[in-house]
Amino acid sequence: MEQHLHWFLSLNPIIQALLATTFTWLITASGASLVFLFKEMSRRLLDTMLGFTGGVMLAASFWSLLNPAIEMSEGRSVPSWFPAAIGFIAGALFLFFLDKYLPHLHIYADKKEQEGVKTDWNKTILLVLAITLHNIPEGLAVGVAFGAVGAGLPHADIGAAIALAIGIGLQNFPEGIAVAMPLRRQGVSKFKSFWWGQLSAIVEPVAGVIGAAAVIFMEPILPYALSFAAGAMVYVVIEEVVPETQRDKYTDNATLGLIAGFVVMMILDVALG
Repeated sequence: MEQHLHWFLSLNPIIQALLATTFTWLITASGASLVFLFKEMSRRLLDTMLGFTGGVMLAASFWSLLNPAIEMSEGRSVPSWFPAAIGFIAGALFLFFLDKYLPHLHIYADKKEQEGVKTDWNKTILLVLAITLHNIPEGLAVGVAFGAVGAGLPHADIGAAIALAIGIGLQNFPEGIAVAMPLRRQGVSKFKSFWWGQLSAIVEPVAGVIGAAAVIFMEPILPYALSFAAGAMVYVVIEEVVPETQRDKYTDNATLGLIAGFVVMMILDVALG
């Protein structure tokens, strides 16, 4: 195990980001693979796991992204809060416009509740695009974290970057289930349900490499990039994840799941960071 860790730490930060986000993608695929074992999963469990996803994303937004961004901005020519505020707003607006214009459908929504530009695309594609929206900021967050370490910036820590990748991976497991299971329940084949479920996270390695490369080659943008990813993730949690968990009678379970996810991510970041 220790040899593998040393090997990983010796790699180029962009390769580290690629491997870390490939890991988070594979965890999504693991969640989606449950369709080979089950055709349905209880709504209570799904809502609880989605709540967990939201909790991890919220905790990561502060502990792994916003707080380091503020610390890295100390002693610069602008107030330490400025890069965090600007980046956070930019990330939220980025997801706002994607949400408005990218056709997608929330997990439990009817086809008539499609959001974004109206299209005739089938429900499967719209569901996958909804989860893809979640995964763009997650991949960016992991990539930026590893890029910061590679750039040798103060307050950038390899342990914190690894903790973030682990946390994002944990919450990707229910996301894979959340895409694949509804498709299987609708009569889509096991393989196609799995395929679309894992495909929703393929954007993470792409976003991770872009995030790491951007930070390494444009070091001054780091606090803005970290905050951008945080703003995008918080937007996803409030606009997509939380409303999804409140559509049925298991709102308390979802809330407890969110608390658990927040605590797990906080512990990971503090323990490994």
